[in-house]
Amino acid sequence: MRLVRILVDEGDRGEIVDVLEGENVDYVISGENATGDAVLIEFPLPTDAVGEILGRLDEAGYEDTYTVISQVESARTPNAETLMERYAGDFDPLTTRELKSKARDMSNDWRSFLVLMVLAAWIATAGLLSDSPAVVVGSMVIAPIVGPALTAGVGAVTGDREMLAASIRLQAGGLVVAIVGAAAIAAVIRWGMFAQPDLALGSIELIGVRVAPTLFAVVVGLCAGAAAAFGLTTKGPMSLIGVMIAAALIPTAAATGIAIAWRDPVIASGTLVLLVITLVAINLAGVAVLFVLGYRPERSLLKGRPAVGTVLVAALLVSAVALTGVATASQLSHERTVNQVVDAELAERENVTAVAVRSEYGDLSAFTGPETVTVVASYTGNGDPPSHLAADLEDRLDDRTDREVTVRVRFQEYQTAS
Repeated sequence: MRLVRILVDEGDRGEIVDVLEGENVDYVISGENATGDAVLIEFPLPTDAVGEILGRLDEAGYEDTYTVISQVESARTPNAETLMERYAGDFDPLTTRELKSKARDMSNDWRSFLVLMVLAAWIATAGLLSDSPAVVVGSMVIAPIVGPALTAGVGAVTGDREMLAASIRLQAGGLVVAIVGAAAIAAVIRWGMFAQPDLALGSIELIGVRVAPTLFAVVVGLCAGAAAAFGLTTKGPMSLIGVMIAAALIPTAAATGIAIAWRDPVIASGTLVLLVITLVAINLAGVAVLFVLGYRPERSLLKGRPAVGTVLVAALLVSAVALTGVATASQLSHERTVNQVVDAELAERENVTAVAVRSEYGDLSAFTGPETVTVVASYTGNGDPPSHLAADLEDRLDDRTDREVTVRVRFQEYQTAS
């Protein structure tokens, strides 16, 4: 339920009251303002009725000079149950006023935001290096990244340049701080001999799945951003959706920091590209969902002469979107080709099936650089597994792609009962 308070000019009082009575909305007129030419009217509404009723009031001539919408636990009025039943099956997204207010309520001040981002990155670093999914999940719970991720979409679709710019700054600054924090704690762990200095980071499963952009990562980013934006427009809580946003970003940022501390430019570049692609996907999906739900700018983002800083930020955003789009398309196309080649090769061999196929960059280039393909296969036959599978796969990939590819094959042997 929502409690709506509006300040109405005495001359418009009759029209406003007629609308409320026509919709069976119970109201009270609680008093006059200091000048005596306006009255304060308050009335409870089901959450899904707020947008429709306020729209009717606007059509009746209400000037939106003073409107307060607050949440209430319950309301007992003559027509409260009737209204609840009328709107029980409806979905009416929050009004623009409520949407902006809810998005702002989810945002921390920049100091507490950065502190929580560093703490989340430290926890994620410990979880990744210990290969502990439970600890990594804990880092997602405390990460406050969902607030800036959502205010960017809200600022874009409502034309609020200040909100959009502040959100972009917080997202970029928060992830940079998370990477630096992860690198710092990872360096302490490495040089303090709490982990092997020559540890093969790619062999840690929770890091290995984040070494390059994949279709699954893009899908997770898009769906997380879409779910967060849709959830923001409803009366439901956002805590679990916030965990999903953090799940797409915080472990990857920590993996980048770990790779920097271990001086591994291959994994650092791969995880960084994945992080940027996921961040862009989350923001674009959020804006798209809000736009589809009918939110439109109250004023143009480009109204007036944009400041130099605004132009530079816009140019950087366009460049980031273009770069990540090309990198994603290139990597996903290559990933599809690799899967096709592995499937064709293993189809010709008995007792061998693929368990997992993972690609990772071989240098700082996400487009044309050398690449390592690791194939984990199960073998259920007698005797030794096929010895030339890696070489055969590498030959096929050399024929199908223009990249320099190194193939590694690891077998998992199983016994099958007769």
